[in-house]
Amino acid sequence: MHQEYKILVTGALGQLGTELVAALRFKYGQERVIASDIAECCAEGPYLPLNVLDVKQLARTVYENQVGEIYHLAALLSATGETKPESAWHLNMQGLLNVLEVAKVYGVRKVFWPSSIAVFGPESPRSSCFQSARHDPLTIYGISKNAGEYWCRWYRVKHGLDVRSIRYPGLISHSAPAGGGTTDYAVDIFHHALATGHYTCFLKENTTLPMLYMPDAVRGTLELMAAQRVELTVKTSYNLTGLHFSPRQLAAAIRRHLPEFKIDYAPDDRQAIADSWPSGILDLEARHDWGWQPHYDLEAMVADMLLHLKQKAEAVS
Repeated sequence: MHQEYKILVTGALGQLGTELVAALRFKYGQERVIASDIAECCAEGPYLPLNVLDVKQLARTVYENQVGEIYHLAALLSATGETKPESAWHLNMQGLLNVLEVAKVYGVRKVFWPSSIAVFGPESPRSSCFQSARHDPLTIYGISKNAGEYWCRWYRVKHGLDVRSIRYPGLISHSAPAGGGTTDYAVDIFHHALATGHYTCFLKENTTLPMLYMPDAVRGTLELMAAQRVELTVKTSYNLTGLHFSPRQLAAAIRRHLPEFKIDYAPDDRQAIADSWPSGILDLEARHDWGWQPHYDLEAMVADMLLHLKQKAEAVS
């Protein structure tokens, strides 16, 4: 394959894809990174509408554009997946299998696929969930991620495909709206705090969950993909985390910047999903194998989120 191979990002219009595409283009150049998603779009830079469930379209895209790396992000997330279980399983599972098979056939050098802390559940360690802890998913999203991890390992062992993966916790971003996940309150709360000074949270006030600020998530992803393959000891998906907080703690941190901010709580069906997940993640293998270190703590994340969202609001007004 030509040295200047292209990088394909599926699900590029989502929360993670929006910032990952920008980071990849900054690193490799705009024309080398092809963003794709199900929607027709006028996104800046190379963009192709792509349905990952259409394996022929996917294969044609990879072949015609000399794609050498794929970041496969297209998926239905946890809360949305519970309302559309068959659709979530089909997209999350068949989409991944299509990507893995096309990557094998066309000699793609590396594949990145995001797993999730949703692979864990009630029988997993609650407060210090380690890399090899028992998987016990209760959601369709978690079940599909659990199966996907082992499909990735199978293609890695059976076919030598270089597949790399991270079990993301909740991701917090100022660049794109939340995408239907159980941890999305940690994004929505900032928009409501600035717009109305009030937020009604769909989780209980003391529900602590692992989180990661998007700049750390993107940097960690690029660091993993740049690591030497021989250094990577985890064949399924790496635990990764940076923050652990509850809605009450997040609201208190926001209130240090916006003293009039108020929050109340109306837990819904997403509470049961959150209750099934660990409140704390250990990521020792990521730190050892490829030097992972988060840069943002709670205070730094809150300050940066508010700064960027205020700037965007001022630019629009």
